[in-house]
Amino acid sequence: MKPFMGPDFLLENETARSLYHDSASKQPIFDYHCHLIPQQIAENKKFANLTEIWLGGDHYKWRAMRSVGIEERYITGDAEPFEKYMAWAKAMPQLLGNPLYHWSHLELQRYFGIHDPLNEQSTKSIWDKANEMLQSDDLAVSSIFKNFKVAAVGTTDDPADDLAVHEKINSGNAPIGKIDTVVMPSFRPDKAFLAQHATFAEYIEKLGKAAGIAIDSVANVKTALGKRLEFFVSQGCKASDHGIPMVPYTEAKESEVEAIFQKALTGKSLTAHELDAYQTSIMLYLGKEYARHGVVMQLHMNSIRNLNPPQFSKLGPDTGFDASHDLPMAEKLGRMLGALESEHALPKTVLYTLNPKDYYVLGSVMGAFQGDGIPGKIQLGSGWWFCDHKDGMEDQMKILGNLGSLPRFIGMLTDSRSFLSYPRHEYFRRILCNILGKWAEAGEIPADPVLLDTIVRDISFHNAQRYFA
Repeated sequence: MKPFMGPDFLLENETARSLYHDSASKQPIFDYHCHLIPQQIAENKKFANLTEIWLGGDHYKWRAMRSVGIEERYITGDAEPFEKYMAWAKAMPQLLGNPLYHWSHLELQRYFGIHDPLNEQSTKSIWDKANEMLQSDDLAVSSIFKNFKVAAVGTTDDPADDLAVHEKINSGNAPIGKIDTVVMPSFRPDKAFLAQHATFAEYIEKLGKAAGIAIDSVANVKTALGKRLEFFVSQGCKASDHGIPMVPYTEAKESEVEAIFQKALTGKSLTAHELDAYQTSIMLYLGKEYARHGVVMQLHMNSIRNLNPPQFSKLGPDTGFDASHDLPMAEKLGRMLGALESEHALPKTVLYTLNPKDYYVLGSVMGAFQGDGIPGKIQLGSGWWFCDHKDGMEDQMKILGNLGSLPRFIGMLTDSRSFLSYPRHEYFRRILCNILGKWAEAGEIPADPVLLDTIVRDISFHNAQRYFA
């Protein structure tokens, strides 16, 4: 019997083991999409205890704790840090088969050197050892970046953000000092799309102030977004990000879009047709701007959010009450990409879905828009959120191999708010190496060590480095 999550965890044959230990494990990390808080990076934050660094803001864990019957007081409530940690430890044995079980133990192993399973019996010793280590500089943010060879991180930032924290980080003037990790802002203009929300007019005013203009028309919305994008690019932005249920595509005259915008500013309800027409106009403009500036467009699609009204009212968004959506996507996505391609203005694009039913749609649609001499110009994004488990990652990579080019894949990202999440890259790399190892030993691909080594290194790091740089 193999040891629990030992050195060869997830590696089922000799080729897989060699690829991981000799190639994948040695690569730096290019974490091109995450939700780390820039201020915590700037201040070189040290965390007070295991609960703060492990459970704070992690709605993946919160959702799992609810599933096994933990009371909300011990999840997002007023319980003491040790009580919340104890509740998580109590939940852990009930999460066999959940990726959180693997991730959590990888985090204990890689950050704290703790190889014991987390359960009610081991809680006190693990708490004491981890908390003692958290007081040292070895687990401050700068040391975490260094120890995990994090070459770059892409945070998620609103166009109205002044990026002052990013400027300090990358100039070396923040408390963290000079670091080798490049911290890149990412342009996330979702709030400018949400014309149906009650806070839309308030946000448009905020965006205008950031851009130095008064926004009273759709043209001015575009001007403001364009000015802010230029500023983001000047601060090292390499990617945008859109969190949308579905890519919009409804053609409408400029006068019609303007009337829709004015209606939204007054707080009136929009029809689905009106909202889609407004969003289409903004998306087409931004797509062209991304292409002009060499900014990668990331589209996170098919999520449905805030399904539990009482909990949303109490706790707000991003607290564990979202789900996979099942909207159809081929037609509107294809028409949006086609409209940009018709103007020779289709940027590099990464397509993510929260519903794995869409992998064949995305894999085949993106194949219609590859080109311009750019390897993997349109990417099938890695297994995201509810799909970033072992089965989801395997499915995504195998479908990409069937429909496109797996060796040109830009690999894994954390999509996380936690500085403990870097072992997710290890988890992904082990799964990648195991897929290639099984194919090689079954004679389905050449057992060529040079070829396989190159593919593993590229997917682990170099493809993303080239794609975003």
